[in-house]
Amino acid sequence: MASEMTNEETNKGNMWDLDQNLDQPMDEEAGRLKNMYREKKFSSVLVLRLAFQSLGVVFGDLGTSPLYVFYNTFPKGVEDPEDVIGALSLIIYSLTLIPLLKYVFVVLRANDNGQGGTFALYSLLCRHANINTIPNQHRTDEELTTYSRKTYDENSLAAKIKRWLETHSYKKNALLILVLIGTCMAIGDGILTPAISVLSASGGIKVDHPNMSNDVVILVAVVILVGLFSMQHYGTDKVGWLFAPIVLLWFLLIGAIGALNIWKYDSSVLKAYNPIYTYRYFRRGKLHNWTSLGGILLSITGTEALFADLCHFPVLAVQIAFTLIVFPCLLLAYTGQAAYIVSNKGHVFDAFYRSIPDSIYWPAFIIATAAAIVASQATISATFSIIKQALALGCFPRVKVVHTSKKFLGQIYIPDINWVLMVLCIAVTAGFKNQSQIGNAYGTAVVIVMLVTTFLMVPIMLLVWRSHWILIVIFTGLSLLVELPYFSAVLFKIDQGGWVPLVIAAVFLLIMYIWHYGTVKRYEFEMHSKVSMAWILGLGPSLGLVRVPGIGFVYTELASGVPRIFSHFITNLPAIHSVVVFVCVKYLPVYTVPVEERFLVKRIGPKNFHMFRCIARYGYKDLHKKDDDFEKMLFDSLSLFVRLESMMEGYSDSDEYSLCGQRTEKYSDFLLTENGNGNRVSSNVELTYSPSNDSIVPAQSPLHGNGLVSSSGQTIQTVGDELDFLNRCKDAGVVHILGNTIVRARRDSGIIKRIAVDYIYAFLRRICRENSVIFNIPHESLLNVGQIFYV
Repeated sequence: MASEMTNEETNKGNMWDLDQNLDQPMDEEAGRLKNMYREKKFSSVLVLRLAFQSLGVVFGDLGTSPLYVFYNTFPKGVEDPEDVIGALSLIIYSLTLIPLLKYVFVVLRANDNGQGGTFALYSLLCRHANINTIPNQHRTDEELTTYSRKTYDENSLAAKIKRWLETHSYKKNALLILVLIGTCMAIGDGILTPAISVLSASGGIKVDHPNMSNDVVILVAVVILVGLFSMQHYGTDKVGWLFAPIVLLWFLLIGAIGALNIWKYDSSVLKAYNPIYTYRYFRRGKLHNWTSLGGILLSITGTEALFADLCHFPVLAVQIAFTLIVFPCLLLAYTGQAAYIVSNKGHVFDAFYRSIPDSIYWPAFIIATAAAIVASQATISATFSIIKQALALGCFPRVKVVHTSKKFLGQIYIPDINWVLMVLCIAVTAGFKNQSQIGNAYGTAVVIVMLVTTFLMVPIMLLVWRSHWILIVIFTGLSLLVELPYFSAVLFKIDQGGWVPLVIAAVFLLIMYIWHYGTVKRYEFEMHSKVSMAWILGLGPSLGLVRVPGIGFVYTELASGVPRIFSHFITNLPAIHSVVVFVCVKYLPVYTVPVEERFLVKRIGPKNFHMFRCIARYGYKDLHKKDDDFEKMLFDSLSLFVRLESMMEGYSDSDEYSLCGQRTEKYSDFLLTENGNGNRVSSNVELTYSPSNDSIVPAQSPLHGNGLVSSSGQTIQTVGDELDFLNRCKDAGVVHILGNTIVRARRDSGIIKRIAVDYIYAFLRRICRENSVIFNIPHESLLNVGQIFYV
């Protein structure tokens, strides 16, 4: 159903429009929304253009790997040319099996409407199985256009896996920890990629000036890094068109140089395309060559960033860009470097720059430095996206999120995280001072993220895709066949720099898990301590409770029930506003909630009670307009509800207001929304209505507000009267009541729990962004109500 209303329309005009629109079938509006949010079909020309643009965002990290792969593979030099051919064979088939087959043609299809990364996979699982550890979802959430959920045959393998995952809480927690590990390693990737890429690019200065001190190279790298992180607040949209030509030029450059080196130095390296040389490489070198896998692994770094940065490009565009440009150019680059090293075994350290013809050396150096900056930008942007997804699922302290583009909602900037990344990145660069140890650390982070993705893809293929078990075994087997040897190899490099991402990931994992633990405990406290509507309705003049002019917005995490913070407030201060609205802002495991379906409003209690509930639902990709006009959107939704309510009978909120022995009937409530053009639409949502008698609250009770009383004593009120009443209350003043729940560990708790809750979680609560800032609430209309509970 669609109804168009403007502020200038009269109530009579509004009601006539609504009455006309109620006769229209729901299928028309639902079909419009489905068409809007289903996957778009792009023309061939547009797909090619998007493939070109994806080069600057998606492939920068993967494309700069030739700068440092061979040096990290052979840090002590090359003795036998056959080792170079064997390493090249490993690089060729690693690129084929992991980026090409696993990610580009399989994992990218597991995106959540264009959103990639471990949290996108987790959100898909949360929609298809009840594994979310914060159970604040309602059945109406599953009716969202963007909330796709499949049903299963009870005897199918998918149904059995689903029931197995939902059985115990420890399985849900184990899955969450797995996702957090992958996320924290991806954050470590965002720290190490700028360090190794920029340091490797700036190292080209020493090729032309061999007597230059290494400290100068590090200083140049640090200056570039400071400039890179200082420009983040402009957003990638400002320089997006510059990135794609740079990366395209980079790939064409390394591909052409590689082809030239094959022809110029040693074309016999082409035999590395025979996989038998992979076997010979391990047979000849045994343990030494096995540990060198940590360097070869760097050839596929950036693959996870490829998935996390998917964002605004259709999968087909990314597939075209990789198969036609990225993949062949990388193969030529590595093959050409191998040909140069076979003929110049002493130049492994700077093989990339030394293999460049002298006539184009400095232009190539400038392009390499620019490509390294683009690669760093890609992983930094991916880190921002991951942090925001973690915020939405209650796994990270609240931080400021700035949207840098009105066109692309996924392009964001997080100031706090940006400066933390910069400090850590500079510390890694200046601390290690060489590519080898940074490369060891880099490889550890990359392979762990890949393993997490492989394990998460198994339930995705079972529950979401319903793939045959043979296909799942083939995918998992091929992935682990490559990733497990790499993982075992990086274990030998833990003491040579590999410990860095483990420490970084451990710190972020500790922060994220403790924050999530505190969030869950606060929600459980709210659920267990909520009060019934009958108790609220029973409050009368005996307690001296009065209604004061104005509107009170009470913020709560509960989607149903009266929060304890409200009863705590009126018990200690027996006065409530003439209109009370319980506001629940919650995030769902979807990439976005359409504006047309964002607000759900319903009445609590009798009409003359003037108490409502408004649920604002967001996905992790949404542009939060509530930062600017959230109060206005709440009031507009409330006013629209009053207009629509005249077509309903009674009121509904079965969770809060129901009496024993009364008959329960089904009625319709309304989903109050605003579309992108500023027009209002409404759609039916089935809720439960419980008939009641106003005699529960005496007619002379202050709780009755300004209702009109008939001769029979029953309170009645017209739509126009209530709208006028709401406007008068708004003019009298709006107060936002926020709960400030303080979590403390019980006295009998263990020392670890007391440290985690009383110190770490308390510290995170102090430094995180306040709710009043998120909702843009002025201090003069803010009221914080505090309470302490023990866990």
